[in-house]
Amino acid sequence: MTESMKGKWALILGASSGFGEAAATELARRGLNICGVHMDRKAGLENVERIKGEIEAAGSEALFFNVNAADPEKRAQVMDEVAGRTGSGGLKVLIHSLAFGTLKHYISDKPEETLTSRNFDMTLDVMAHSLVYWTQEAVTRGLMGEGGRIFAMTSSGSHRVWPTYGAVSAAKAALEHHIRQLAVELAPRKITANSIRAGVTDTPALRKIPGNEALVENAMRVNPSGRLTTTGDVAKAIALLCADGADWITGNVIGVDGGEDLI
Repeated sequence: MTESMKGKWALILGASSGFGEAAATELARRGLNICGVHMDRKAGLENVERIKGEIEAAGSEALFFNVNAADPEKRAQVMDEVAGRTGSGGLKVLIHSLAFGTLKHYISDKPEETLTSRNFDMTLDVMAHSLVYWTQEAVTRGLMGEGGRIFAMTSSGSHRVWPTYGAVSAAKAALEHHIRQLAVELAPRKITANSIRAGVTDTPALRKIPGNEALVENAMRVNPSGRLTTTGDVAKAIALLCADGADWITGNVIGVDGGEDLI
């Protein structure tokens, strides 16, 4: 644990599975308390309880909210609770790992398989724009200050094409831009912002993508490190970037993929 993490909090959007879950447990082991935001039905709540148990077993506090992270009223309610726990400057880390978008074609002979304006608006709002709104709350309320770290989970879909992934690709590209803009605007406050581009990783979000088996097979074939990326790989990289000495790393898309995106 570094002194800058001791007693501080991490706010993780999408904390109940995948990258968010791994980051929550890893950062808890590094001494951070965890506030998790997720949206799950009853079947997923057992996993949330398990995650909270792991966080508490590591000696950290766990505060979880089962709400829609794109709802402005719910966001305000969560931040009210966070403010009561963290106090001024007590929020060290904000991680955006929301995976809730529409997987349809731009062009299709079947209307039900074609992206609509509502599909686009929802996907971009949840998977990209919400990062800005949560950051605004954290900074303007004074919860995050000097030494703060902001991370957004992106993918190679931000610059590559995959059938039905178009709206999500647009969201990832927008997310990367939001990070660049935030990095510049937050630099005077000594808060960093970076995108984390994971390689193909076996997560619940990946399994929802039609044709995900082909994505996995291709990644296994081309990855020069000879395996898929794991959520643990990504969580450890985020933890490293939270440590003292990473203050000058901001505005980047950082690949955590064993070299996969190079091939």
